[in-house]
Amino acid sequence: MTLRNSSHGPRQTILIVDDTPDNITLLSSLLKEKYNTKVATNGATALQIVAGGGVDLVLLDVMMPDLDGYETCRRLKSDPATADVPVIFLTAKSQAEDEAMGLRVGAVDYLTKPISPPILFARVATHLSLKNARTQLKTENRNLESLVQERTGQLSLMQDATIMAMATMAETRDCETGNHIRRTQNYIAALARHLQKHPRFAAELTDENIVLLYKSAPLHDIGKVGIPDHILLKPGKLDKDEFEIMKRHAEFGRDTIRQVEQYVGGSNSFLTYAREIAHSHQEKWDGSGYPDQLEGEAIPLSARLMAVADVYDALISRRVYKPPFSHADAVAVMKDGRGKHFDPDILDAFLEIEGEFARIAEEFADSDKD
Repeated sequence: MTLRNSSHGPRQTILIVDDTPDNITLLSSLLKEKYNTKVATNGATALQIVAGGGVDLVLLDVMMPDLDGYETCRRLKSDPATADVPVIFLTAKSQAEDEAMGLRVGAVDYLTKPISPPILFARVATHLSLKNARTQLKTENRNLESLVQERTGQLSLMQDATIMAMATMAETRDCETGNHIRRTQNYIAALARHLQKHPRFAAELTDENIVLLYKSAPLHDIGKVGIPDHILLKPGKLDKDEFEIMKRHAEFGRDTIRQVEQYVGGSNSFLTYAREIAHSHQEKWDGSGYPDQLEGEAIPLSARLMAVADVYDALISRRVYKPPFSHADAVAVMKDGRGKHFDPDILDAFLEIEGEFARIAEEFADSDKD
C-alpha cells in the first residue's frame, strides 16, 4: 500500500490551531519540510477551515479563548463531514485527567509541551498513515460493494429471466393465455401493496416479501407442463374425468418446486411462495376448491392473493368456450365470490383498487393474435 505522506506522494496538509504566535511559528518551521500547513488562532476558525476540506490532520491547543480545544474537537467529531480528520492535542496541560478528557472528546493522541520534535514527527506520521489506510480501505470497500451490487443485479436478472422462461414454457402450451403471466404478477403486487397496512396482513406483506410474491407469481401454473395436450388444449369445456386430470396441475406444480428445493438443499422465501401459489391458488375460501379443499386462513396468503389475480384475469380474457368479460362484468362476478371463493378482506382490497387492475390489464393486453 502506498501512503500519501511517503516521499513519492503528494504533500499532506496539517492545520495548526494555537492562539500563541510563537507556538505557531515553531510548529510551522518544524513541519514545513514534509507537510503543507494551515493556521488558525481560535476554535471557530479551525472549524471553518476543516469544514472547507483539504485538511489531513489537526494539531490542536487546549487553552484558547471562547472555544477551547476540547469543545472544538467535540464539534469536529460530531460533524460527519469532519469526523474522520484525526486530531492530536498539543498543549501545556499535562495532568492525567487532561489527557483523558482529550481522548474522550475524540482525539487520536495527546502531546504535552514543550515539544519534542522527534516524537511530534513520529506521532504525526503514524496518524496520517492510519488515516490514509482507513481512507484507502473505505474506497476499496465502496468499490467492492459496487461490484457486489452489480454482480448481484446481474444474477437477479438472470434468475428473473430463468423464472420467466420456465413460466412461459408452461403458459405457451396453453396458447390462449397471452400476457397472463405479466398481468397476474402485477395484479398480485398491486394487491399486496394495498394490503400492507391491513392488520391481518401487515406482518407478512413487507416490501421484501412483495418483491418475492411478484417474482414467484409467474410460476403459479408451472404444473401445466404435466397435463396431456388433449386435455390442456381441448377446444371446449372439460368433462368430469378430464377436469380431474386438469386439477392435478396444482400438485404437479408443487412437486416441481419441491424438486428445486431438494436440489438446492432447502427452501427459502421465494421458493416457499412459489410452491404455495402453484399448489393452492385454486383453493377457495369456503373450502370448495382444490386440490386439498383448504378453507379460510388454512389457505396460504400468497395463494389467496393469487386466487383474486388469476380469476379476474381469466374472466377478462378470451377463451375458446367464452368471450372476454368487460371489466365491470368481471368485477360483478368477483363481488359475488366474496366470502365464498375469496378471502373477504382481500376481495375488498381488490374492489378498492379495481381501477389499477383495469390499468394493468390494458397495459399488458393480449394482441389480436393471442
